[in-house]
Amino acid sequence: MSLAKNIEFLSHLPRLNGFNGLAAVYGRSLAPAVDSPLVETTGFGSNPGALKMYSFVPEGLPHGSALVVVLHGCGQTAAGYDLGAGWSTLARHYGFALLLPEQQGANNANTCFNWFNPGDIKRGKGEAGSIRQMIARMVVDHKLDPRRIYITGLSAGGAMTSVMLAAYPDVFAAGAIVAGLPFGIATNLREALGGMMQASSRPANELGDLVRGAWKHHGPWPKVSVWHGSADRTVNPGNADAIVRQWLDVHGLPETPMATTTVDGYPREVWWNADGETVVESYTITGMAHGTPLGVAANDERYGEAGAFLIEAGISSSYHIANFFGLTERARRPAPVAREAAKPAAKPVTKPVAREAAKPIPLPRATPSRQAAPSRSMRGRAREISDVITRALTAAGLMK
Repeated sequence: MSLAKNIEFLSHLPRLNGFNGLAAVYGRSLAPAVDSPLVETTGFGSNPGALKMYSFVPEGLPHGSALVVVLHGCGQTAAGYDLGAGWSTLARHYGFALLLPEQQGANNANTCFNWFNPGDIKRGKGEAGSIRQMIARMVVDHKLDPRRIYITGLSAGGAMTSVMLAAYPDVFAAGAIVAGLPFGIATNLREALGGMMQASSRPANELGDLVRGAWKHHGPWPKVSVWHGSADRTVNPGNADAIVRQWLDVHGLPETPMATTTVDGYPREVWWNADGETVVESYTITGMAHGTPLGVAANDERYGEAGAFLIEAGISSSYHIANFFGLTERARRPAPVAREAAKPAAKPVTKPVAREAAKPIPLPRATPSRQAAPSRSMRGRAREISDVITRALTAAGLMK
């Protein structure tokens, strides 16, 4: 199908099977709106980037806990990406807080974070400044450990993760970039699209200078984990190599991996510092297209649900990223159960008791309103056209 026909096809998507236009198919879950543990916070600062702030803090989280910032991809929402990648489930299981900034359509028509816009990527400015204000609010409100703040994101969210690590290296202990791009390779939309299609060929020292030039930093640099599918046709897989070279140069490490291992069937390259601590790692998900890889974790738990750009690949990137951050060493203990039956005055129970206390605490509704669930044929049709949409949007410059 030609590009012209693809664009014509896209123009009819708002009427396709009653879906709410392109957003219902491209980048967002095809399932109806679901319960989400995320809550919105307003008034967190001047908000120079005009972003929305969503968060999740497990009940009874102790003071001094860690914070993970999670950035969604284009066309996605904070709640949708959390559901797909499983971060709130991980946070509840291992005991840490979550911050999920959300882009608004007024800032970017495809709800992409503006990782290439000079006004949004400088320290204290635009979207980067808004995310920093959200972090400050979370640390104060929930008495979190400012030394254990981490960040991760997919696609444009991954590129914005690169921005935050460069602009605020004093804030983050580590970051994980999924199908993203290096910091500083684009200063406008044309350069951004060029970087998506063809990875930067700049030498490592030039890439490293981009990070060092973002802010005068003299302390330790954040650790970095890089994830990318080898069959990604939206963001060229060579960007993963460029990100690795950028941060190896920042850390003063050689480009040759210090170790190469296989994790859940996929190659992982590792670099460590003089203290033997892993500071850069890279996963190549062979044969995978653009998205976040999902699978069963090492603890035999599954985190997340497959959907648009959330791909079943047999490896749980969210779990391994949390492990890289040092957050999976100990699972949270369940809350103690009151032993009413052990009291002397208690009467023996003679019939089953409804286990209302064992039910999960009701979760607040996701911001998006509910829709009728699409039929199997509708979901199948949407999946068939998703590849066409991705190629057409990229070629037409509609996807950032």
